[in-house]
Parts: sequence; C-alpha cells; structure tokens
Amino acid sequence: MTHDFWNARYAEPGFAYGTEPNSFLVSQKQYLKPGMKALAVADGEGRNGVWLAQQGLEVLSVDGSEVGLRKARELAKSRGVAIRTELADLTTWKWPEHEFDLVVAIFIHFTPEFRARLHRQMFRTLKPGGILIMEAFTPKQLEYKTGGPPVKEMLYTADMLRQEFREGEILRLEEILTGLNEGPYHRGTAAVVRLVVKCPGAPQRA
Repeated sequence: MTHDFWNARYAEPGFAYGTEPNSFLVSQKQYLKPGMKALAVADGEGRNGVWLAQQGLEVLSVDGSEVGLRKARELAKSRGVAIRTELADLTTWKWPEHEFDLVVAIFIHFTPEFRARLHRQMFRTLKPGGILIMEAFTPKQLEYKTGGPPVKEMLYTADMLRQEFREGEILRLEEILTGLNEGPYHRGTAAVVRLVVKCPGAPQRA
C-alpha cells in the first residue's frame, strides 16, 4: 500500500479508522505514566497518538501520509493536546535508539522483505524497561474481510512475533477473535494477534 493509497484514503470525509483509540491499547493503560515519551508508529490520522497525549505522554506520531498527519494535528488541537508529527517512509527512516518509554504499533503491516528488520528497529527505539504494544491482523482475518491488507504474506502470527521480538520479555501474546468498531474500514469480527513486550533492563529514572 503506497503513499498515494494512504493519502487518498485519508483525504476521504471523516476519519477512516475513527477518532477513538484502539480498544486493546486502552486496555493496556496500566503501562502509561504522564511524562513518558511515546512513539506512535504509522499513526495515520492520529487517533492513538492523540489519546496517548491525552494521558499526559509526550508523543511523536510517524506516518507516511502528510494528509493523515495533518488530520492528526487537527484532532490533537480539537482535544486540547499537542503531538509532534514526522512524515517518513518507515522502511528508510532513521529510527532513534533507546529514546522512547513506549512504542505503539496498531494495525501496521510491513511486507516480508522489511518486516523483521523494522520490528527490530522498532524495539530498539525503546529505553531499558520500555514497553511495546502491538495489535495486528492474522492470516485468519482473510476469512472475515473486516480490515487489513488482503495479502496473507502481510499478516502476522503469534509465532512470528515471538521470534521477531525475542530480545524482549513477552508480557502478553495471543491470537484471538475480537469485534472492531473503528471507523468505516475496521468494522465487525476480526482475527488479531496482540503483543506486549518489555525491553530488558530497569526503567530509566527521571
């Protein structure tokens, strides 16, 4: 899915995936503390990054669509918070190292030639003790057609994520069916994998 694809999708009226945060992310609120630095990967129109900012986190939302990021800034302003945004092709972006307390990756799907490398880079942006939260579609999602890329090779499994995030302490990893109500493009029963993984080491003290 190209830069032009996402710009066209986000240029449609309203918000493609709604303005409310992902429910799995919200369910992991116990890991959030005001003042944390958070990276929202492929944050699109900003629903998750803005929610993190509302919890008092310092948020960088990165995406490949300038249209999406503009709407993310507008959403933040409407909610009375601020986020930083950066336009980037994540396959060539210079990922910061050991900079973030939290990385959030909600329904991002890299192609196989990039996936493992980008997952490693994503994990290494965490400070010691930092947390990565991910939700993604599994191959079973092809049966439901309620969101996500219609390409099996771009869908994720628990075994795949266990291997690719083996450097960390896996706190939660499961494949389940869930109900989505996230704008017009994520609606209905969906097959997902959920991951919470911790970077080794003690949290950085302020």
